[in-house]
Amino acid sequence: MERDREEGREKRNRQHQEHFRTTANVIITMCHVIVTCRSMLWTLLSIVAAFGELIAFMSTDWLVGFPRTPDAVFGPHGATAAGEAYRPTLGIYGRCIKLPHLQRGVLCGPYAVHFGEIASGFWQAASIFLAAGILLLCAVAFISVFTMCFQSIMKKSIFNVCGLLQAIAGLFLILGLMLYPAGWGSDKVQLYCGQDAAPYRSGLCTMGWAFYTAMGGTVLTFVCAVFSAQAEIATSSDKVQEEIEEGKSLICLL
Repeated sequence: MERDREEGREKRNRQHQEHFRTTANVIITMCHVIVTCRSMLWTLLSIVAAFGELIAFMSTDWLVGFPRTPDAVFGPHGATAAGEAYRPTLGIYGRCIKLPHLQRGVLCGPYAVHFGEIASGFWQAASIFLAAGILLLCAVAFISVFTMCFQSIMKKSIFNVCGLLQAIAGLFLILGLMLYPAGWGSDKVQLYCGQDAAPYRSGLCTMGWAFYTAMGGTVLTFVCAVFSAQAEIATSSDKVQEEIEEGKSLICLL
């Protein structure tokens, strides 16, 4: 009886080991590392677009104010004591200013501690759309790194899915960038840009590098969305299929 039990246990162990080896072989066989020029370029551009939009959103250099001395704006009773002129900058939720008692340069940080403290309702809406677009871009950038190993999920091409997500992200970014100038009439912007500042009119301010970076990132996002189709074509070409049929697990077509 005991012998039968031992034989049964050994048989089950052998079956488990065989099942594990079979599963491992299937996984190894399914995972082909495919590297092509077009897929690598799409991955690189996707990462650059996400990184550029994220840096721009976090920056304070959306608006560059008119030149002033620290005392001219922040001194008591509007004092205008002589001092080195500088140009403050204002972002969606942050700013850079120079205080009279600060000797080591400008002070940068968020002016809005809570979401409701952002300068205007238009900027609040813009920040929501921009954040949603950036979140999608970061997700696609993360997934794009693994497209060398996995080209499909649930019988859907990862490149096509990512391209669709990038197009949606681009629409969110466009909405955010269109709403942003509508908030230039707020009291916060007028403090930096003068009383002439109004919706879609920046007054005495000039546009900072962050705004142009966000615009460039938006254009690049749509380029990536279109180029994802080329990455899909490159990784499913006849030459790639021939390499797979030959049993190669690392396929590099440059």
